[in-house]
Amino acid sequence: MTFSYAPLWQRTLNRWTQATLLCTTVCVAAVQADVVDQSAQTSPIEELVVEASRLSQQSTEMGSSVHVMTAEDIQRMGYDFLIDVLASAPGVTVNQNGAFGGSATLRIRGAASEQTLVLVDGVTVNDPSSPGSGFNFARLDPENIERVEILKGPQSTLWGSDAIGGVVSITTKRPQPGLGGGVFFEQGSFSTSRGGGEISVANQWADFRLGLQHTDSDGISKADENNGNDEEDGYKSTVINFSGGLNLPRDITLDLSVLSTDADTEFDSFASGAQGSVGDGDELSKTDELNTQLSLNVPLLDGRLLNTFIAGYTDIERRNFSGGVASFSADGERQLWRYQGQFKINDAHKLGFGAEREENEANDNDSTIDGIYGLYEVRPLEALTLTFGLRSDDIENVGRETTGRVAAAYQLSDQVTLRGSWGEGFKAPTLFQQTFFCCGAVAPNENLQPEESDAFDVGLDWRSNNGEHYVSLTYFDQDTKNLINFSFAAGGYENIAQTESKGAELSFGYGVNQWLRLDGSYGYTDATDDSGAPLLRVPEHSGEVQLTMNPIPDLRVSLLARYNGEEQDRAVEVADWWRVDVAANYQIAPRVEVFARIENLFDEEYQQILGYGTPGLSGSAGVRLRF
Repeated sequence: MTFSYAPLWQRTLNRWTQATLLCTTVCVAAVQADVVDQSAQTSPIEELVVEASRLSQQSTEMGSSVHVMTAEDIQRMGYDFLIDVLASAPGVTVNQNGAFGGSATLRIRGAASEQTLVLVDGVTVNDPSSPGSGFNFARLDPENIERVEILKGPQSTLWGSDAIGGVVSITTKRPQPGLGGGVFFEQGSFSTSRGGGEISVANQWADFRLGLQHTDSDGISKADENNGNDEEDGYKSTVINFSGGLNLPRDITLDLSVLSTDADTEFDSFASGAQGSVGDGDELSKTDELNTQLSLNVPLLDGRLLNTFIAGYTDIERRNFSGGVASFSADGERQLWRYQGQFKINDAHKLGFGAEREENEANDNDSTIDGIYGLYEVRPLEALTLTFGLRSDDIENVGRETTGRVAAAYQLSDQVTLRGSWGEGFKAPTLFQQTFFCCGAVAPNENLQPEESDAFDVGLDWRSNNGEHYVSLTYFDQDTKNLINFSFAAGGYENIAQTESKGAELSFGYGVNQWLRLDGSYGYTDATDDSGAPLLRVPEHSGEVQLTMNPIPDLRVSLLARYNGEEQDRAVEVADWWRVDVAANYQIAPRVEVFARIENLFDEEYQQILGYGTPGLSGSAGVRLRF
């Protein structure tokens, strides 16, 4: 394989020129605004630190678009599966081929789910054994989640391969000071029961938390029952989460986190001529997932230099059965070795840097990616933050990929932030794509190149002085090329496609009074392939409105209305739909809480994926005890 230096140099120069122009636009506006208001300061309201930025930046300093959900937000929505919570982010759409364990995918700004990097406690959990190395969000239980950060747009400069559309960074719960814990149980429609508990202890020397959750449901038919499918497809899962650490001398800490999921999911069969080519069948998938991380944190120079050494391990085993007979299996492993550093030179300058090695193995094939990166944050003005980044990844059997990133954020006032960013992303060919061939081909395609994207976004955020009201508006434009698709003519995978996605995102919140609040989001996404046809399963319009009420101190009621516009699925257009859900929590005693949820209040009949059903009017109720 040969590489031409001149085209790479020209391409990099062109992209950095675009980024510089974008940054200049934001900076000029910032300087002009600074002339109008010399008293602009960093907002005292927004103190939310985005961990996935790798520079511990506040959201008002990042420049790029980020959406953060905390454990409190997740509990307020009341959902049993994290995929339902993620759908609340503007510009994010989800699809699931049947409720209760059906394969669940997530698209950010139209990018395919396989083009989204998923992290749990900083470790990549994308499935190395699947054809596209995507992540199945269906089995994530929200009970263990402390926060979720969704970084939109290409983020490969920060995180390497797969971050074409964005990054979903999930942080599990950490131990709380002292001794504590709790248990919960709920019962719901479709003979669904869910329960679990946790115990944690923390002091000045060490801490640990152990959580356990179990879900068991008869489920509904994965194939839409309105098409004559009445067989129930059940779901069962057990999730164990452990996190703990030691506090060593000189503020050094050693931390360990483990997330284990064991799930059995019944699903339906291929049915020729049926809607979506799916119908009742006796199919079962057994999945075991293990994600672990060991990290050593060493601060030096009075805390100005933070050093983190991470060893991560991901293992997934899938076994499918048809009529009780084994029909398919896949095994994948990933080992991650990482060093990352942060150095605060002074209040105006900060550096981020690191190196990592990722080793993937699936079905007796393996590959390695070695990456290094550098980030520089500078604040030439009190209210202006500029961030620059460059990364180089050496992909085994493919070559080297270089990505860059530029971002700017300016505090026009204590309430208003102007931001903009440009970045590049790439996705290395998966092990399956590099090794599979058929249909008369004698060998796999040895010339596969990484998928590549570059994008920019600009946005404006406003928040009231008391933080009760806010509005955020973002425009984005993204191009992706060298997309890897299967070609029957070639008998394997080829770089034969490209896409374009542009649109706008809006989120808002308004505190009507002390007990009534309105929040909402809207996303417009115009995503097309190189022929101009709309991308499959990407609605042009999506959004939601949530009304939160606290009529008395111990009672909280949330009413959520979610909209998904019509979308293309193969040669068929799937109709748009509205769904209304209600959740309530009541603190009947200091350590006792009861909760209930009604989903699909108006019994809407709709599909997320052609041929697959969704639950009608349903609900659940439960109790939570804390000690």
